Amino acid sequence: MRIRKGDMVVVLTGDDASATPRKVLSVVQSGDKVVVEGVNRVFKHVRRGHPKSQQGGRLSREMPVSSSNVAYYCSACGKPTRIGMRLLADGRKERFCKKCDASIGVISPAPKSASVPG
Repeated sequence: MRIRKGDMVVVLTGDDASATPRKVLSVVQSGDKVVVEGVNRVFKHVRRGHPKSQQGGRLSREMPVSSSNVAYYCSACGKPTRIGMRLLADGRKERFCKKCDASIGVISPAPKSASVPG
């Protein structure tokens, strides 16, 4: 999955769909899902005396949404876009915006070259 924790995304479908960018709180790798700030909020009923809530009641929290329902928000071009991967000349791998070709960030460092001692 190309979306990472901390990225700004736009929700495309569902009850919380809007053009305002929101922050990704976490990524669930096993199911290709992301938890987005303020999206898909549910109430978890907590019993009194629970370690998280001594008082009890209803806790509001975000639940995961499918990663296919969100699009990365590029701050350079100001639009929701798809993310591409490319190798740089020095061997590093980076993410980039497919609309404006701006770099999003380096994912993996350059591979160590096999140097022969002597």
